[in-house]
Amino acid sequence: MAQCLIIADDLTGANATGVLLHKVGYSTYTVINPAEVDRSEAGSCDCLLYPTDSRNRKPQDAYKRVYEATTLLKRSDTKLFSKRIDSTLRGNLGQETDAMLDALGSRYIALVAPCFPSSGRIVCGGYMLVNSVPLHKTAAATDPKNPVVTSRVEDIFRSQSKYPVAAVDLESLRRGKEYVRKQIMSFAGNGIRTILFDCITDDDLELIADAGIASDIPFISVGPGPFTATVVKKTITPQTNKNNGSILLVIGSVNPVTKIQVDEILPSRDVFVSIVQPEKLVADTGSREAEIKRITDATLSAAECFHIFAVIGAGIDPDKRIDLSVYEKKCSCSAEKLSASINKSFAEMVSVILEKNPDIRALYTSGGDITVAVCEALEVSGIRLHSEVLPLAAYGELCGGKYNGLKIITKGGMAGDKYALKDCIAYLNTHI
Repeated sequence: MAQCLIIADDLTGANATGVLLHKVGYSTYTVINPAEVDRSEAGSCDCLLYPTDSRNRKPQDAYKRVYEATTLLKRSDTKLFSKRIDSTLRGNLGQETDAMLDALGSRYIALVAPCFPSSGRIVCGGYMLVNSVPLHKTAAATDPKNPVVTSRVEDIFRSQSKYPVAAVDLESLRRGKEYVRKQIMSFAGNGIRTILFDCITDDDLELIADAGIASDIPFISVGPGPFTATVVKKTITPQTNKNNGSILLVIGSVNPVTKIQVDEILPSRDVFVSIVQPEKLVADTGSREAEIKRITDATLSAAECFHIFAVIGAGIDPDKRIDLSVYEKKCSCSAEKLSASINKSFAEMVSVILEKNPDIRALYTSGGDITVAVCEALEVSGIRLHSEVLPLAAYGELCGGKYNGLKIITKGGMAGDKYALKDCIAYLNTHI
């Protein structure tokens, strides 16, 4: 069953949130008619979305629709509940949040982060600004069905909700996750059911999500989409279908940014990780061959249980980085040639794994030298480029050689935020 249930006040909002989640690798399903729902589709998706068409309804009707939808669709194994609200605060925000809280029980609180940074919607000092303009001075103020008369988020929720409301400002966020966690626990302990947050950047959403999770208090995420997507990424592992094919990650970059990205996937039970010892690749021929065999055998033996495999150089950890100057003297070889030998060894591992595991349908390579070495080993004539996954991360397919058409993402070692590797894996999952 779906691990996440999102109740939206209209269909377009539900679909927009679903697409946001799909882009980062989660399967989503919007329920139009609960009586005719495709249970196999709904049961196999990560996130179930249901639009109640309640934005323009009377408050009592909106409450009833959200309460009944939550009661109908919630399951004991649902990990996350979310209330999707309009990005310009139109509609029955307070009543619908109350309804979801009531349907879930008294243990739940609502964490409300209504910002959408990439769309220019932020909350600062309790006031919503749209592209730097106060909300009540935008087109939302003249909406014929749901005019917005104030930019102050707390005023809207206080006027609509039957539960006590509290707010957390930017100064509190500046003090860090632990401080915000204690604020959440204190508010909840004093009977506050709805907590509103200032938020102007994606980093603010990260902090709020981390603090909420760390509080160990069950909560529903309330917002126009980005906050829920942030919480989903931190709490839910996407369901994967091995029948769609496997993915091989090859990471030779020793850039600190790459280490942060790798650290995000290491705890995953869905990724089989093999750590390559570079010093064994340059010590002597016997040591090199033994290390290649160790890595390829381990990766291939995991094929029954995993569909994502990662071959990562130990040098990603600064304490385990090889000092090539030592081996220059031992091997009477330049650092440049030693580095090329290491890259060639990685490429040989890739070649062996691909040959013996035909289920692998996509590659991810990090580090320009590794990518070149892999392409040479696979006798690739070129890469047909299709799209940009994120800046300096390109998606395409190999041309020529035995693996013509194999999907690939190539990424620079310094490119992306800490979720870049996760996002690239998710992208490949949706394209194989």
